[in-house]
This record gives sequence, structure tokens and C-alpha cells, in this order.
Amino acid sequence: MTTMTEASVREFKMPDVGEGLTEAEILKWYVKPGDTVTDGQVVCEVETAKAAVELPIPYDGVVRDLHFPEGTTVDVGTSIIAVDVSGGTAPAGTGPAVEAPAEVPVAPTATPAAAPAEEKKSVGSGRQPVLVGYGVATSSTKRRPRKGPEVAVPQASTALQTELNGHAPVAADTARPLAKPPVRKLAKDLGVDLTAVTPSGPDGVITREDVHAAVAPPAPEPVTAPAVSVPPAPVPAYDAARETRIPIKGVRKATAQAMIGSAFTAPHVTEFVTVDVTRTMKLVEELKQDKEFAGLRVNPLLLIAKALLAAIKRNPDINASWDETAQEIVLKHYVNLGIAAATPRGLIVPNIKDAHAKTLPQLAQSLGELVSTARGGRTSPAAMQAGTVTITNVGVFGVDTGTPILNPGESAILAVGSIKLQPWVHKGKVKPRQVTTLALSFDHRLVDGELGSKVLADVAAILEQPKRLITWA
Repeated sequence: MTTMTEASVREFKMPDVGEGLTEAEILKWYVKPGDTVTDGQVVCEVETAKAAVELPIPYDGVVRDLHFPEGTTVDVGTSIIAVDVSGGTAPAGTGPAVEAPAEVPVAPTATPAAAPAEEKKSVGSGRQPVLVGYGVATSSTKRRPRKGPEVAVPQASTALQTELNGHAPVAADTARPLAKPPVRKLAKDLGVDLTAVTPSGPDGVITREDVHAAVAPPAPEPVTAPAVSVPPAPVPAYDAARETRIPIKGVRKATAQAMIGSAFTAPHVTEFVTVDVTRTMKLVEELKQDKEFAGLRVNPLLLIAKALLAAIKRNPDINASWDETAQEIVLKHYVNLGIAAATPRGLIVPNIKDAHAKTLPQLAQSLGELVSTARGGRTSPAAMQAGTVTITNVGVFGVDTGTPILNPGESAILAVGSIKLQPWVHKGKVKPRQVTTLALSFDHRLVDGELGSKVLADVAAILEQPKRLITWA
């Protein structure tokens, strides 16, 4: 039987699968302890604040331990699975590896401050596979030993240590307070000694509230007052039969934070226009019969998207963003067209890269792929980044219109209402026509009323007379 050593165990850490994400929830494990895995094999699915992502393992071996169960939210950089790459076998259910040092030191020489430097020392020159969020690993790193059975350390007698050191031995305080890096930084900024703070978090972890409490002024002495018998206020009880509480996390949490940031950062202006789209609806039916669109998704949204792209081409200043740090307006010479999609995990906005350069059949294909991928929960974080302008189709829910909130970093968003048969004056007579209402919200810091009005009017004009696409697109 092959003996597994700590040198043969590889710890796979939770990567940053987006831009600057700090945590992810483990949705599902596809392997268990004892399973054999190969380089590139998907071992689990995780949900970040942006999307659900499958994680491949970057080496071959046998699964030794799964450090977290499904449903656990794990910080980026935390090891989630241990794999033995020695070629041996691991029994199912094997617990976490206990990293015992090769020899027991008589006295510790490294301080906690030196730990990060130790982790950066190179112990090998082999290049590891590159995984999203990791970059190129040029060397393996030393890992901090996990907690395991305490090993008795032989100590010299007090007399002998006094003779060797010139003084009596001093007891080393090896109990380092438990706290996350942001809490340690807060304590350092406030000048709080974490060893003197009483932890209130689970498993003795010091929280931000504990640090603030340590620097809060002492409570004033209570003033003695005559005892008054006051019945305690009733505490409303949580009735599980009448209420359901759902943790705010993942895509829904990120969406809420983004919408708050957008609403209170960019001054929104929304304009509306009601338009006769009867000719557009006829063109949709004709395109469905066109052989160039065979097998493609053809619907009104396709022509609305093409109309918006044509309007942006005529008014390019609408396709921009506001850089607060540099105090600059950034004009985009490309259009990454976002399409708001409702999914079981919440609202997401993937975008079609370089939509301005696509033909109508190519745009139809991209729209179809975007929608099917979003509904299947397979949208990647990259597909939701770098959008420049967005369309949200509230008409599919039977809604006439709305005032959409800008996707963060974008300057405009177009809401499309439901298309209904309504009485309309056409060629001097009242006739039943297909009518819809469009709403364009824009960032008033860089888009004034004239520019926003021109873009909305151009979209409406194209939808009323689709043949304008021939000369405007």
C-alpha cells in the first residue's frame, strides 16, 4: 500500500472567478473522498455574486478530503479540496490531512509577521496549470500546518535553560487571536490589541463589532431610580407557517448592491415614447420564413436591438461611461449590448460582445445563445462584464412600460413594453394597430436631454418604418 505524505497532497483553493469577488457558495460537489480525478475535470459548481460556475481541478490524483459541505459560502483563497497526487489511494471519508513537521523544534524562531514571507518562498520550479483567478503558478508554496494532535516537545530543565540563556525561560504565548484580515486591519488602524478583545463570533472569532466595542467609551454609571414594574414589550415571534425567510446572497445580493450604487450615483432621467410597430411585427413574420434565419430565434426583440444599434451609430455619444476617478467621459467605439434576463437565481445582464459589427442573422444567433445560456444557469462572469448599453424587455410580463435603472458603468438602458393591438390614427383614419411604449433611462451627467431624445426618437422611427435600417444601420 502506498503511503501518502504531505508533500504529495495538493490543496485546491477557491479561485476568484470574476473581477474582485471575495466569496462563493459551493452549490454541488461532483466528487467524493476516494474518487480519482484528472487534470481539467470539473469537481464542483459554485455560485458567485455574478453567476454559477463549474470549477475544474488542475492536477491528477485521488480526492483525499472535501473541506466544506454543499451550501457553504467560502472566501476566495480558502482551500476547498485536498487531492493526493502521489498515485496512491485514499479511503473514502478520509479526514483533512494533518501536516506534521519533519522534526520538532525546541523553540519557535518564526514570528507571525514572517508567515506571509515564508509562504512566498519557492520550493520547486515546476509550472502548474493556470486556473481562472490564479495566474501562472511559478512555484509551490508552504502551507500553514493544520490543527492536529499535539506533539509533546521535550524541554530542557529550567536550570539548564537558565544556564544556557542567562535568564529563566519565558513562556511563549502561541494562542493567536482568531480574526479575519479585514478585522485585523481595523484593529491595527484603531490601535486595538486583539489579545485583549473578547470574541463574540462563532468558534471564538473576533468580529468588527468586538473591535469597536473595545474602543468605545465606558458606559456611564447607571442612575438609581425608584423601581417601577413595567411589563416587558412583547417580542414578535417568527411564525414559520406564515413566513419564509430567504438569505440574501449570490446573484440577488449583488444585484441589490449594484442597483443601490447605480441609483444613488448616476442621476437618472427617463423619457418615453409610444410607437406604432405594426410594420415591425410584419417584418418579424417575414424573417421567420426567410431561409437565412432558419433555426434562428426571430422575435420583436431582435429588430428592437438592431434599431438601438442603428440609433447609437447615428448618436455615438450615448455609448459612453463616466470615470469618476479620472474625471473623464469614456466614449466607447464598440457596443457590448446587454440583455436583461430573469433566471431562477435572479436578474442577470449578459451582453453580446461587439454587437455593432454583427449582421441581423448573426445578431439573432447571439441573442438565442445568450437567452438559452442564461436560462440554463450557465452564464459565465465574463459574459456579464464590460457592457456598454442594455435592453430590458418588460413587455414579456404584460407590462406597458417602466423606469429602468442603469446597469452600473453604462450610460443608457432601453425598456420595451408589451406590444398590444390598440386604436391608432393611421393615414388619417382610426385603425387597430400594434403599439408599444419605449422608455429610455440615461445618465444625465454625460447625456443631456437632446442626446437622449434623439436616440429614443431614432429607435421609434426605425420600429415604425423598419426600412430605415437599410440606410441607418
